[in-house]
Amino acid sequence: MKDNVKIDTKNTVIAIRGLKISFGDLHVLRGADLDLHQGENLVVLGRSGTGKSVLIKIIIGLLKQDAGSIQVLGKDLEKLSPRELDELRLKIGFSFQNSALYDSMTVRENLEFPLVRNVRDLKQSEIDQAVEEALEDVGLSQTIDYMPSELSGGQRKRIGIARTLILKPEIMLYDEPTAGLDPITCIDINNLINEVQAKHNTSAIIITHDLTCAKTTGDRIAMLLDGQFKRQGTFEEVFETDEEQVKQFHDYNFINQ
Repeated sequence: MKDNVKIDTKNTVIAIRGLKISFGDLHVLRGADLDLHQGENLVVLGRSGTGKSVLIKIIIGLLKQDAGSIQVLGKDLEKLSPRELDELRLKIGFSFQNSALYDSMTVRENLEFPLVRNVRDLKQSEIDQAVEEALEDVGLSQTIDYMPSELSGGQRKRIGIARTLILKPEIMLYDEPTAGLDPITCIDINNLINEVQAKHNTSAIIITHDLTCAKTTGDRIAMLLDGQFKRQGTFEEVFETDEEQVKQFHDYNFINQ
């Protein structure tokens, strides 16, 4: 397990209660309850189609739940004006599954974009320093003038995380951070997630179906089953069970591949 991580279990930065959402006859979340604590890496596990990405979209206000409540950094999302929601989003970093870099921009320009758009009256020297620091955080200072097409898949993931970090978010949301990567690069990304947590004291939700990622990065695991978080705890606590759905998920990751 990771060292030098400070988790404040008395300080809840995301509180989800009774969350429900359906799409037609498809009931995705069925009364889900979940807390994210200050400084914690919380891994949300579940099979494809169980509602993991839907959960993230609700947290950042892109989808609205049918029932239940969600508080982020003490703010009830349903009570926020559009302006207040935009202000809250600046405190939340979202690392997309596909990195979501602008192909027509250099790495430098990709990192400058959110900074210039959201922080006014910055001097060019301040922008340059912020870009350099963000690239140092992900170990890719040498790529500052590269185009995204010149980067490997792992490098694109790292640059995507750097672009998120440049606004110094309090909460990080990672959507399938190791998807499509080779095993060695997966290790690098897992280590980077832990480094971000240790250096910036971020609180993070990591959406994944990769159990190696979950075991490496998660201080706590929450497993989404039938629209609810029925199993939560350490990696060992979640998987020490005879429950068939949980055993199948574990065996698929560690035995059947």
